[in-house]
Amino acid sequence: MPTPAYPGQPGFVVPAPQDRPRYDRRAVRVLLLDEDDRMLLFLDSDLGLDPVAHWWVTPGGGVDPGESDHEAAVRELWEETGLVVDADELVGPVLTRVAVHGYSDKVVDQTEVFYVVRVPAFEVDTTAHTEEELLTVADIRWWALPDLATTDDDVWPRDVLAVLELAQRPHAWSDGPVQADPVEESSVPAS
Repeated sequence: MPTPAYPGQPGFVVPAPQDRPRYDRRAVRVLLLDEDDRMLLFLDSDLGLDPVAHWWVTPGGGVDPGESDHEAAVRELWEETGLVVDADELVGPVLTRVAVHGYSDKVVDQTEVFYVVRVPAFEVDTTAHTEEELLTVADIRWWALPDLATTDDDVWPRDVLAVLELAQRPHAWSDGPVQADPVEESSVPAS
C-alpha cells in the first residue's frame, strides 16, 4: 500500500472539500503590540498548494484539554515567541468568533478567543515551535499599524485592526467578549 503524500511533498493532490477531514477546536489569538504600536504577526503558509499560499496571523493556537483560555494564551505566547507573560497581563477576552479555516489537507471549525498584550519589543525565539510551525512559518514581522491598514497581504483575522480598536473600548466587552459573526478565512475554500 503506497504511503500518502502530505502537503509540500511530491504527489500531494488537494482533496475535494468533502474528502478533507474536518475538525472542531477552541483556540486563542493574541494581538501582541510593542511600545511603538507595532503588531507581531507570523507569515503562515499552506504547503499543499502550488504556488504556496501565505497569510499573516497573530500568535496563538489551540486550547489543550483542561486548560483555560488564559492559560492557553500564556502558553502559546511562550511556545510561539519565547515571551513569558502572566495571565493578568492579558487584556480581554475582547472578542470571540467562529472561523472556518480551510486548508489543502483539512478544514478546521475554530472557536477563537482574542486577547491583547502590550510589551517592549523583543527578538522572537522560535525554539519551541512545533515541527509543523518550523515548516510553515515563512516570516515573522513587527507590523506598523499604518502598514497593516494598507497592506494587500492576506491577514487573519481580516479585521485585526477592528479587534484592536475594540480592545481600546473596554466598556464594550467588560461584561464578556463581543461575539463576532462567523467568518471563513481559508487557503482552500472549506466547501
